[in-house]
Amino acid sequence: MSNVPLVRKAIAGAARHSSIPTNENNPLVLQPAQESQWTPAALERAGSTLKALNRMAKRPPVHILFEDINYTVSSHKGDNTILHNVSGEFRSGELTCILGPSGAGKSSLMNILAGYASNNVSGRVTVNGHARDMHVFKKLCCYIMQDDMLQPRLTVIEAMRIAADLKLGKELGRAEKHLIVSEILQTLGLWDHRDTRSECLSGGQSKRLSVALELVNNPPIIFLDEPTTGLDVVSIRQLVVLLRLLSRQGRTIICTIHQPSASLFALFDRVYVLARGMCCYQGAAPLLVPFLAEVGYICPTTHNPADFVIETLVIDVEAPAQLSELCQNGKLCRKLDRITARGGRRPVLHSDESIQRIFVEHVAKELEQKMEFPTTFLTQFFILTKRMFVQNKRNATGLWIQLFHHVLSALLIGCIFFLVGNDGNSPIINFKFCLCSLVFFMYTYIMIPVLIFPTEVRMLRREYFNRWYSLKAYYAALTFASLPAMVIFGLLFIGISYIMSGQLLEWDRFCLFSLIGILTGVCSEGLGLLIGAAFSATNGSIVGPATAAPLLALCSYGMGFGPKIELIMKVLMAVSYLRYTVTGFTLSLYQHRAPLDCDDVFCLYADPKLLLRDLGMIDDNYYFQILGLFAFTVLHRVLAYYALRYRLTVEFSNKYVAYVSKLLKHK
Repeated sequence: MSNVPLVRKAIAGAARHSSIPTNENNPLVLQPAQESQWTPAALERAGSTLKALNRMAKRPPVHILFEDINYTVSSHKGDNTILHNVSGEFRSGELTCILGPSGAGKSSLMNILAGYASNNVSGRVTVNGHARDMHVFKKLCCYIMQDDMLQPRLTVIEAMRIAADLKLGKELGRAEKHLIVSEILQTLGLWDHRDTRSECLSGGQSKRLSVALELVNNPPIIFLDEPTTGLDVVSIRQLVVLLRLLSRQGRTIICTIHQPSASLFALFDRVYVLARGMCCYQGAAPLLVPFLAEVGYICPTTHNPADFVIETLVIDVEAPAQLSELCQNGKLCRKLDRITARGGRRPVLHSDESIQRIFVEHVAKELEQKMEFPTTFLTQFFILTKRMFVQNKRNATGLWIQLFHHVLSALLIGCIFFLVGNDGNSPIINFKFCLCSLVFFMYTYIMIPVLIFPTEVRMLRREYFNRWYSLKAYYAALTFASLPAMVIFGLLFIGISYIMSGQLLEWDRFCLFSLIGILTGVCSEGLGLLIGAAFSATNGSIVGPATAAPLLALCSYGMGFGPKIELIMKVLMAVSYLRYTVTGFTLSLYQHRAPLDCDDVFCLYADPKLLLRDLGMIDDNYYFQILGLFAFTVLHRVLAYYALRYRLTVEFSNKYVAYVSKLLKHK
């Protein structure tokens, strides 16, 4: 609470110097920007509202030069060259558009320049005249992908503050972070929606929030892959005008656009045209039409230049090679003498000498700090754990479904095995109660991550690649955040089914039974994460049950002839973590126990030792089962971590698909 006056004072001061409309009675409340005010001129004037961001989170301007970039991917048909030795230059203070027909290599070029793809790439990329150091470069850029997804069940202001805490670290104080968040939201027209959850935002608002989240640490380079996909005409124009505004403050902004309108095309400073993996034009947008005229492609006055060049490249098979030769595959750039903002502020342009000096100083500072991320592992873990707890708590529908599932399953199992726990006539039936409890914990906690985790991976990809946090911190938080709900719902299931099935009401037996059940849930969740990290939800829903079925068969093998189990089967049974579960369940109920109640003259299994003997568990130790489940839990979690790590690497996915395709073709 002691920081509130400081925040009010800081925001009010920023508003006075940056023309942010405020509420006189409460300086902390900024007046929302109306959608109708989203005109190019209004946005140009709003650029001053990011003064605090530029002042507090200083970043060097960046020029990117790439030469002779060649990119090849492998497929079942062989190697396919996507980019053919293309060159080009993107400078700070300019908004650049990469144009081209589908399959031209636009996204591939973006992936290479952003550092998202590096395998099978040749050529040279320099940053401000120096060879690109990916360790530093990734800290200077952000990549907003086409299928970008926002974290659900978080309000706009919560998402922004979490991003600020992760990306700024201790670089700035809490009051300064709040000031930066406030003025970014105000500039991007999201302040009025600051208390709206992300899933309730419109398409244009969601895309602006994606930009706002990456803008928190003031990256000098912003890559956007098809940012206008799924937006209406008005939202598209608002977004492009916003990007132009951000570029005017010295940022290098590069985006791919499939087919912009004529008015939208006029907003770009630089255009880079690709076709068939070759650069067909690089330079100022107004000079594209004269360039095409040089080789006899006359664009009608009433025609959209973007449509005309794409149609020309698609229809005329010789056009890509002719245009690529004319611009030397991107090495020649058609420039205007002076780029000016139409109807607004001029872009912030820097001389090459000042760019190199500032950049060298910044690189030296980064190397001196030797910090991989802005925050420590523990800080990331606590922030991410808190975020996941909030998201889980607000997922009311999911919580009610889990509650209903656990209670209904417990009642159903309790009714099926009603009061068989101490019945000497039916100990085998009670053993089946253990198997049913095992199946419940196994399938419930395998299938949840199998179906849900692939969607989370898509959201994780943006944050992880843009270096919000380390993958280890995210994975640790993911593991920890799921435990409370699992323990609560798991104990609820065990409590109901345990009592209804008539098990001995001894506290130690209940605790031992519950411990095995919860550990089985944790271990099964790890296996589900492994499958969810390696496969899509569709394929995972097939792989999950297919993996669990043989494990379940192995765990119950030997029922009735335990002492006669073959050695090879004992080895195979030890591979199934479910064997440790069923053994642990059975030992917790029958080990060190008095004879069972028997109404008949003779009950074969009235002595629990005989039951354990015929199940092959007479010599087993309960705590060894705990150790076995713990070992498999660690194994599943470690394998899931590495599967997730490689899933986030584009090159691995391409290699894996190519390898499988070649293997199938060979067979």
